[in-house]
Amino acid sequence: MAVKRQPNKTPISEQDPKVRIHNFNEVALGYTPEEAMQEAQRCITCPTKPCVSGCPVHIDIPTFIKHIKEGDFQGAIDTIKLYNNLPAVCGRVCPQENQCEAQCVVAKIPGFEPVAIGRLERFVADWEAEHGELKLPEIKEKKGKKVAVVGAGPSGLTAAADLAKLGYDVTIFEAFHKAGGVLVYGIPEFRLPKKIVEREVEYIKRLGVKIETNVVVGKTIPVDEILKEYDAIFIGVGAGAPKFIGIPGTNLNGVYSASEFLTRVNLMKAYKFPEYDTPITIGKKVAVVGAGNTAMDAARTALRVGAEKVMIVYRRTEKEMPARLEEYHHAVEEGIEFHWLRQPVEYVGDENGHVIGIKCAVMELGEPDADGRRRPKPTGEYEFIEADMIIEAIGQQAQRILLDEFPQLKRNKKGYIEADLETGATSVKGVFAGGDIVTGAATVIEAMGAGKKAAKAIDRYLSGEWNPWE
Repeated sequence: MAVKRQPNKTPISEQDPKVRIHNFNEVALGYTPEEAMQEAQRCITCPTKPCVSGCPVHIDIPTFIKHIKEGDFQGAIDTIKLYNNLPAVCGRVCPQENQCEAQCVVAKIPGFEPVAIGRLERFVADWEAEHGELKLPEIKEKKGKKVAVVGAGPSGLTAAADLAKLGYDVTIFEAFHKAGGVLVYGIPEFRLPKKIVEREVEYIKRLGVKIETNVVVGKTIPVDEILKEYDAIFIGVGAGAPKFIGIPGTNLNGVYSASEFLTRVNLMKAYKFPEYDTPITIGKKVAVVGAGNTAMDAARTALRVGAEKVMIVYRRTEKEMPARLEEYHHAVEEGIEFHWLRQPVEYVGDENGHVIGIKCAVMELGEPDADGRRRPKPTGEYEFIEADMIIEAIGQQAQRILLDEFPQLKRNKKGYIEADLETGATSVKGVFAGGDIVTGAATVIEAMGAGKKAAKAIDRYLSGEWNPWE
């Protein structure tokens, strides 16, 4: 008998907005086993598997969902871990609506939503942590070769894990005191609990990967020393350096970059002051400039650490914003205000040098730009928005410490490392790179995909099968 499929995704329980704005607990609460099996029934297990092509790490999605349908949750997580070393992270923060779920055949049926692939991935990863047996995959015989990974973010952790499984002796060097990169300093606790990141990092350590924190390659350890000691290097330092618009008033007190603000709150636990010795000053009226995921994270965080009013100021409209719809909807539910078609041109301060507001040019949309989004242009009108704290979330740029100490590495005009996008090979023999330090700011799963590709290429290089520098 044919299964009658529900057209909409199985809803996921969430904290009430009025409650969650006063805590840092996770907003989405996850599926129960019954809800997961109900959602899995919506998958038609199509033979073409277009969802797999939409996944940067190419998880066998229909197979893991089939295991969930059958109640075999261990089989589901075992399938995912053949491809993905960070499933609990990806199930929470990946933009599935633009990747795997965007290709879902079920969504081609009129009136139907795609299968909730991300929610199902999160479910089985969490199930394993609570009930399952944490299985280690087969680890190949030691090859007697050493690989250094610089940066313990998504690309570095992925490359390190895959190389360890292939039998390499892998050491990660991380500048911060905790591994995880953007997962620990950038994404708030209410969206990605840090215990989840710690759990995933612990799994990677169990594969044999060594992680040395508080090590700044180029300062703590010279680049030449790493080049001499290791047979290959993967650079995955991300693009976490702050970027500012550069308008008048940027140096006023009360103007922050999103990376500084979020790092203080997330990594250094400012939201738990004085339990953690990281004080943070929060304004009564906070304006966040930008409308990507980082802007949503900064705005929702500001609300939770005590702001009375939080606004997002964006030069385009809701239709063009780069943030995930889920994050936008959560922000709206929590009372964040949105000022569309407003471009800051000056931050205005008082006699004490503290910001009191933003002078904005009122914009309108013109023709599409290279990204396909309509380009904003000024109307000639201006508006003043009161704010005693401003957080710029307009993107980030390349971390320069390592790059300045490694002049042999070719960089592009934006300052990112030039590397082959399929292999990660750079201009320096034996040195590979991937993630945001190559592409500029992108998604967690895209950085992981780059780490996987580089790990394969490093294995081919060290085994003598391939040498692009000859």
